[in-house]
Amino acid sequence: MHRVSQAEAIETRLLLQAIYEGYGYDFRGYAPESMSRHIEAALVKSGIAHRGELQHRLLWEPEVFAQLLEDLVVPVSELFRDPAFFRAFRSLVVPILKTYPEIKLWHAGCASGEEVYAAAIVLFEEGLLGRTQLYATDLNAKLIEQAREGVYAATQLRAFEQNYRDSGGTARLEDYLVPAYGRVAFKEELRSRIVFFQHSLATDFSLGEMHVIFCRNVLIYFGSELRKRVLEMFAGAVSDGGFLCLGKSESIFAASADFDDFAAGVRIYRRRRR
Repeated sequence: MHRVSQAEAIETRLLLQAIYEGYGYDFRGYAPESMSRHIEAALVKSGIAHRGELQHRLLWEPEVFAQLLEDLVVPVSELFRDPAFFRAFRSLVVPILKTYPEIKLWHAGCASGEEVYAAAIVLFEEGLLGRTQLYATDLNAKLIEQAREGVYAATQLRAFEQNYRDSGGTARLEDYLVPAYGRVAFKEELRSRIVFFQHSLATDFSLGEMHVIFCRNVLIYFGSELRKRVLEMFAGAVSDGGFLCLGKSESIFAASADFDDFAAGVRIYRRRRR
């Protein structure tokens, strides 16, 4: 395993500071080990010799930064990833949501959008989509545009048919898709309920009061201080009795005073009354 030298650590801090000051993207609070690995991979991919050269070039060559951003933001998303989570969401959270006259759901860190479409499918099948507004955000503008279009390779989505079944799906995935230029796209009735836009959990404010926040497999890339700050933001944004849904390798950490375990085995937490 490559051990990061003191010089490399200093260069990394300067690089992340340059990204923040030059482009407004704040990676300074991300987990150092993870960030260092991504930077090292970007150096190998680009053929740039070292972090100092990368810092110089990204400040003077925007296209270098654009490629680096792709390497730093991990675009991992799957349709009905972790079926046990979606099954618990459907069986435990949805009955409570059915008592609400309207529902606001924020999917923070949606990447290329598959998971937010999965949530929309569940809400549609449970008769809730018509009174739900979904907000889907990500740091990466390119991924947000891909998610907004909702167009994917047919084989990419059909590979998740079993996940959908295991999550409690009551139809077929193809029922929610239409042909699109040799690929497939999610139907307009799903896409029309989702607002996609760029948003940074590190620097931007919350979106206001939400009944449900999804932030799954994002916090694992944050350092402890940033993670704590983001969880505090979520605690302020989730309505009393609302839900925070995290990834299976994450927990509520220091924000536990604001949440109760609701379905802890799949990392669903409920906001305590204020």
